[in-house]
Amino acid sequence: METPLYRFNSTDRDQVYEPAEDSFLLLDALEDELESIKRLRPLLSLEVGSGSGIIITALANALGNECGCFLGVDINPHACRMTSKTAEMNECCLSVINMNLLSGFKSGLIDLLIFNPPYVPTCGQSDGRLEEQLDQFDEKRYDLVRSWAGGFDGMMITSRILEDLDRLLSPVGVFYLLLLKENKPAEVLVRMESRNFKGSIVKERKIRGEHLFVVKISRNTR
Repeated sequence: METPLYRFNSTDRDQVYEPAEDSFLLLDALEDELESIKRLRPLLSLEVGSGSGIIITALANALGNECGCFLGVDINPHACRMTSKTAEMNECCLSVINMNLLSGFKSGLIDLLIFNPPYVPTCGQSDGRLEEQLDQFDEKRYDLVRSWAGGFDGMMITSRILEDLDRLLSPVGVFYLLLLKENKPAEVLVRMESRNFKGSIVKERKIRGEHLFVVKISRNTR
């Protein structure tokens, strides 16, 4: 898959997460998985937390007319506008929804789900809301902080998606999730196995003090 064209100005960088090593690791993982994804022939492919839009745009362009609808979802309206801009720059047909995660979707619709979540641990205690923990950061860059700050163990946002995964995925649905070593990806997979899912690590990379993983999770149909 080709990395899409994208353009950030100085204001965008204060409001939207700019593509970095984690973004490119996820792109590489999806490229490795592309033939498997094509065989899946997803009717609905969705990236939650689309940010710059490069992931869902690259996927839509790679799959082309072979598959159905492509959606980017983000709680940050600036990110929604950036995703739309990236799609337009790359002549890509996709829709963007400004929404907090995926509670607004009907059950069993998503064939392909992608998430590069806020994964950085931001506190040492499990109590308290994430918004309260973010008060320690620069309020002027609140939208940007939300794109990487994951609360206790970095999993406060990711866990909400994992807990709702059985409802979200179609019977053949597949979930690609980026995790940090501190998020304990092996434990995440074991936990999902107890909920009748199967999973594996499909790619990993060490970068500038971070050890990142991309995991693939699907229903256990055995």
